[in-house]
Amino acid sequence: MMIEREMTKKFIEEAFAGESMAHMKYQIFSEVAEKEGFPNIANLFRAISFAELVHARNHYKSLGNVKKTEENLQECINGENYEVNEMYPVFNNTAKLQNEKDAEKNTYYALEAEKIHEIIYKESKDSVKQNKDIDVDTISICPVCGYTVKGEPVDRCPICGTSGKKFAVFKTTLK
Repeated sequence: MMIEREMTKKFIEEAFAGESMAHMKYQIFSEVAEKEGFPNIANLFRAISFAELVHARNHYKSLGNVKKTEENLQECINGENYEVNEMYPVFNNTAKLQNEKDAEKNTYYALEAEKIHEIIYKESKDSVKQNKDIDVDTISICPVCGYTVKGEPVDRCPICGTSGKKFAVFKTTLK
């Protein structure tokens, strides 16, 4: 079922955005609490973050935005392409113009990582079109800039120089 009335649709889109942002903020807050030595508060943040994810998922589904994998990959490709070709170049140039060094660095990191994401999504969509899963069971992510590599971490991140030992490694658990 999909929402048909414009006002309700607008409100649910706003609710999705708010719940999505809360989910992410609470994940970040959990990392801070953990580092500060508050493991139970960190757990509280993670738990409620999951609840916010549930809310966001419900809203997103009611908007009719959850589709088959090939269509979902295309949406990801479109989003990454927008970020690479329009959004981050403008954000980065504005940060440079206004001498906002931290924003300049972060938008550069995101721009470079998003280029890789777009390529990976395109390759994945090609596999799905052939009714095949991708042949990658390990994906490694730089925790500083988001650089993404299929397989084990590299020695040093080519974007920000972070040691590959610090990368987050995501492995397929089901085979």
